[in-house]
Amino acid sequence: MSSAIWPERAVRVRAPATSANLGPGFDALSLALALYDEVEARVTDGGLVIEVSGEGSHTAAADEQHLVVRAMRAAFGAMGGQPPGIALRCANAIPHGRGLGSSAAAICSGVLAARALAGPGDARLSDEAVFQLAATLEGHPDNVAACLAGGLTIAWTPRPEPAGGAPAGAGEPGGTPGDPAPGAGDGAAGAPAAGDGAAGALAAGVGPAGARLLRIGVPATLRAVACVPPVPLATEAARQALPRTVPHADAAANVARSALLVAALTGAPHTLFDATEDFLHQPYRAAIMPEAASLLGALRRAGAAAVVSGAGPAVLVLSFDGQWPSAEAVDSIARETGIAWHVLPLHIDQQGAHVQQGGLDVYPPVKARHSPTRDQGPSWNRSGAGRRPHGRTRA
Repeated sequence: MSSAIWPERAVRVRAPATSANLGPGFDALSLALALYDEVEARVTDGGLVIEVSGEGSHTAAADEQHLVVRAMRAAFGAMGGQPPGIALRCANAIPHGRGLGSSAAAICSGVLAARALAGPGDARLSDEAVFQLAATLEGHPDNVAACLAGGLTIAWTPRPEPAGGAPAGAGEPGGTPGDPAPGAGDGAAGAPAAGDGAAGALAAGVGPAGARLLRIGVPATLRAVACVPPVPLATEAARQALPRTVPHADAAANVARSALLVAALTGAPHTLFDATEDFLHQPYRAAIMPEAASLLGALRRAGAAAVVSGAGPAVLVLSFDGQWPSAEAVDSIARETGIAWHVLPLHIDQQGAHVQQGGLDVYPPVKARHSPTRDQGPSWNRSGAGRRPHGRTRA
C-alpha cells in the first residue's frame, strides 16, 4: 500500500450488538442482536476528524484513542500502510459498558471499514484475518465472532500442546475463568498472521492458529428482550469478581447446561429455561451488580429464561414466538424492581457486520424495534471485493 489508490467515496459499516455467555456458555457462546452501531469512514488529505452521535457521544475519545480509529489503524498496518487522513462519523445505538458488545462492534466496524477503503489487492485482509485481528484487539473472541458472523456462534481458542505431549494445563492451578492471554485486549496494533482460505471459511471454524468460530443457525422465531440499566459496569471489574477455581460439580453442571442451551436454541425450545441456568460466573458477580442480580432472580422465579448479558449489568431474556414471557411481561417485572431499566425487545441479527453503500445521511441507522430478521449467513466478506476503487493515488 505504499502507493495505494484511496477511494473518494465514504464506506459505511453496520455492526450489531452481541450478548455473550447466554448463561452457561461462558466465554464461548454469543448471539447477535438487531441493535446497531453504524460507522461512515473516508480517506482525507490529512488529519483525523471524528463525529459521534448517540451512545457514547459525550464520553468517546475524539483522537487516535477512539476504538474505531485504533481498529482501523491496526487493519491498515496489517495491510501495509496508513492513509494520509481519516474522517469518521459514528451513529451509535449500542449502550456502552452494559454487556452488549459495544467494543466488539467498534472494533469490527473499524477493521471492516479499513479493509473496504483499502480496496482489492494481495495485502487485503481475508475473512480469517479480519476475525483474528478483531479477536486480538478485543482480547477474547466470543463477541466479535457473533458480531462478524451474525446469529449464534461458538468461539474457542485451541490450547497449544506443551513439549512432551502432556495435556495443556495438566498439573497447573486454574486461572481466572475467561482471562485473556497476556497482552491481549490492550489495543495493540499488531496483527496476527492472515489466513488465505476461501471466503466464508470462518463459518466452519477454519483458521491456522488463534481463535476459531462456528456459526449455528437459529430459528427466525427466536426473540430477545434486553433490560438495560442506567449505570454501566466496567468489564474488568466483572472479571475480577470471578474466583480462580470453581467446584468440579459446578463446572460439570455448566457443561451440561451449555450443551443443552445449543439444543434449546436450535430445536428444543421447551428446554430453554433449564438450559440458561449458570453456576460458573453469574453467582460470583451478583455482589457487584445487585440490581441485575435482583432482576435476574425475579425473572427466573417467574419462569423466564433470563441471563446476565455478557459481563453485565444488562439482563437478557430469551424466548420463542408464542412462548412466555412477552416483552410487556418483562417490562412489568423490571418496573417492580424500582430501577429505571430500559427494556428493548430485539430480533436476532442473522447477517452480522457488513459494509453498506451510501453515507449516514442517505441511510439513517435502523432502529432496533423495526429491524427485520434475515437469514443471510456470514456476510462480512461481502464488502466490494473485486471492485477497484476510483479515486486519487497516495504515495
